[in-house]
Amino acid sequence: MWSDLVCPWCFIGKRQLEIALEQFEHRDQVTISHRAYQLNPSAEFTTTPTTQMLADKYGVSLDQAKEMQTNVVQAASSVGLNYNLDRTLSGNTRDGHRLLLWAQALDQNRGQALLEVLMSAYFENGESIFGHEILATFSAQAGFDPSQALAMLAGTEFIDLVHRDQQIAQTLGCTGVPFFVFDEKFGVSGAQSSELFLSALQQAWDASTS
Repeated sequence: MWSDLVCPWCFIGKRQLEIALEQFEHRDQVTISHRAYQLNPSAEFTTTPTTQMLADKYGVSLDQAKEMQTNVVQAASSVGLNYNLDRTLSGNTRDGHRLLLWAQALDQNRGQALLEVLMSAYFENGESIFGHEILATFSAQAGFDPSQALAMLAGTEFIDLVHRDQQIAQTLGCTGVPFFVFDEKFGVSGAQSSELFLSALQQAWDASTS
């Protein structure tokens, strides 16, 4: 799953996939891997309120920017997510992706748990997920040693892998996220329905066992 940590549709797509997995007979044999994708890789490493960012980007008022977020809030609610987008901040997500790739390399399942922690904190609680110390604190919630996370973030580890993931996505024709690839054969773009994800899972399973 290619996603960006500040993409509201990515959390929705993640949840739709999880709903599909609950209905998939062979779910115990499915592994989900996070792949980094930055919607704005040139973003500053300082933060700005997302509503203000949208207003500036599209040349609209703050009220109009808030109205733009209504549809995604409703879509999130339909899969049990309680978005508070008016509290979110925008910034450069490179270090968040580095943390996730590091966590995933240590423990696949806890890496996915950390992705859930970060997305829920950001979209539902309006918490900042920017800055090394903040990210290291969140890593502890998924069972990682925050001092080790902080040491990794202080260096340059996994920066090349963030870039690699982005390049692979572009090679596959991905122009936005979320973007899913099942067993390197079947691609799904966008936060599709759980029914569509279930169909993709079944197709991938059938192809791998035929």
